[in-house]
Amino acid sequence: MKRYACIKRFIDVLVSIIALVCFLPASLIIVILIKSESKGPALFKQQRIGKNKQPFTILKFRTMKEDSPCDVPTHLLLDDIHKHTTRIGVFLRKTSLDEWPQFINILKGEMSLVGPRPALWNQYDLILERERYGVNVIIPGLTGWAQINGRDTLSIDAKVGFDGEYLVNRSTLLDLKIIFLTMMKVVNRERVGEGAGADRGKGELL
Repeated sequence: MKRYACIKRFIDVLVSIIALVCFLPASLIIVILIKSESKGPALFKQQRIGKNKQPFTILKFRTMKEDSPCDVPTHLLLDDIHKHTTRIGVFLRKTSLDEWPQFINILKGEMSLVGPRPALWNQYDLILERERYGVNVIIPGLTGWAQINGRDTLSIDAKVGFDGEYLVNRSTLLDLKIIFLTMMKVVNRERVGEGAGADRGKGELL
């Protein structure tokens, strides 16, 4: 497991550096477009729960209007989500480019490329269920086994069940498989990683 952890961290750092450097010009354009369309910061920051239930600040490109609901998971939003989303936000969410700043979280060691999606600070039921399965000992990921197996369509029990499967079976090969399947979903315009919480100016949905 120690060898796996070292390989995993090496891949995380290497991929994150390459991604951030290669995407820098496009990131600057995205920042300009976000700022030109709506008030608020280009980057969205929010408290999430990391390894061993330690809080950290997740980073995303802002895709929602400044007055959108705060700290509400996407699947619990009662209003039409589209009325809260900016035009550039629709594109960013559809292509998963809004998640790109999380490579900074990965470089800092707060996240990994693969792992359970970090829970919102107020998703107590999800955090408690993960504690029962022992999943909270894993560094949260940009994508994960649950995200490629249903994301928002999954109940908490099912989602944590997939997280538990990953805990037991995690390996470099499985991580590479999850990364590959995630890339396929992005190419096919299937949104991954939703339902982990809010992403907003004052309150924006993930």
